[in-house]
Amino acid sequence: MSPELISILVLAVVFVIATTRSVNMGALAFAAAFAVGTLVADLDADGIFAGFPGDLFVVLVGVTYLFAIARSNGTTDWLVHASVRLVRGRVALIPWVMFALTGALTAIGAVSPAAVAIVAPIALSFAARYRISPLLMGAMVVHGAQGGGFSPISIYGSIVNGIVEREKLPGNEVTLFLASLIVNLVIAAVVFVACGGLRLWRQGSVTKGEADAPKGRGAAIDVRLPPRGLDQPQRSDTGTTTAPGTHASPTTTTTVTRDTTPTPTAPLPLTPPRIATLLSLIALVVAVLVFDLDAGLTAITLAVVLSTVWPDDSRKAVGEIAWPTVLLICGVLTYVGVLDEMGTITWAGEGVGGIGVPLLAAVLLCYIGAIVSAFASSVGIMGALIPLAVPFLAQGEIGAVGMVAALAVSATVVDVSPFSTNGALVLAAAPDVDRERFFRQLMVYGGIVVGVVPAVVWLVMVVPGWG
Repeated sequence: MSPELISILVLAVVFVIATTRSVNMGALAFAAAFAVGTLVADLDADGIFAGFPGDLFVVLVGVTYLFAIARSNGTTDWLVHASVRLVRGRVALIPWVMFALTGALTAIGAVSPAAVAIVAPIALSFAARYRISPLLMGAMVVHGAQGGGFSPISIYGSIVNGIVEREKLPGNEVTLFLASLIVNLVIAAVVFVACGGLRLWRQGSVTKGEADAPKGRGAAIDVRLPPRGLDQPQRSDTGTTTAPGTHASPTTTTTVTRDTTPTPTAPLPLTPPRIATLLSLIALVVAVLVFDLDAGLTAITLAVVLSTVWPDDSRKAVGEIAWPTVLLICGVLTYVGVLDEMGTITWAGEGVGGIGVPLLAAVLLCYIGAIVSAFASSVGIMGALIPLAVPFLAQGEIGAVGMVAALAVSATVVDVSPFSTNGALVLAAAPDVDRERFFRQLMVYGGIVVGVVPAVVWLVMVVPGWG
């Protein structure tokens, strides 16, 4: 059995054990990286740690640290209320606002993980407050980032167009951008419907009291009470009971106030810690987008400054960093790095590229791009797979523009996977969730995307022979 095949089988075993025994998959992956790297690939410790995602580790820690402080001092609540007021209380519009915001950030030049790191904590805080599916909100943020990710001035777009030019392939920047935007927009619409978005539309607008009340305070909401049977006692809002044999109107509308705390009518106040935190978030955006600074290091620096000035608000923030998620993601990506070091990914790609049927090779390359990118760098896999497609693109049987667009979309749309940078950021940023359950939801959703999207984009973009 070849070393490459052994490494793939070990990865499958890691998934099975983590799923059936509830062991942190990252810890298992570190052990697998040590065993396979040492016994199969003949790597030393430096070779094994070459795949450790140090930059992602810092981003996960820094961003979750900063937003833990923001949650502690009420800044995220203030942002949520501001978002509600911006769309006039229409909760159903907020996921689309987040989709558009991350799309705009990547389209003008933000790296996709940086845009997600900025938007996801705010979006998921909103989801937690208004009982929106975290999977829906996380998917809208990630797909928004990828929807704008291939504009001619974006990072992804510039890289792919540069590879196309270097390989002397026909290219079309606008087609590449629109292909990614349309695919992610369609997927976002499907997820919106599947995860309860229509229910949010039927819910209408939140009341002013609910929009402005701090989390945990009373909020006025309309509750529809269904008809009761004739022989069932009915309790009124004042605590009295209606005798059997009498009944109320078929549908009774009442206003219920949660808890006993009065509902404020004024927006949350901007206290000095909240103002400083908002300025820190703005500074994070400017540092990443304008000065091209590292998002993780910048976030940690800002968090440390806030912690020093207001230690009471941030005392528990370090404990709220998503350490299990950090272990999981870093462990899996370290093992994927071992696969890359020993040539497993190149081995699989070259095996597909040698197939004599161009259309079959094309769809297999799309699937390889999707599967590998779900665990590794999207840019890296695009840089590896596009050159592998050159030999059969030169035959003229497949359009180069469609093939490049299909590869680009397949390799990036799967970033909802919890093992990718974007998916990991969404998982880490979600407050007040069962993290293991949310991880499984992201993994299942990522698996569906990996299984369906490459075939669809191949059928739509490659088979007709675009370009």
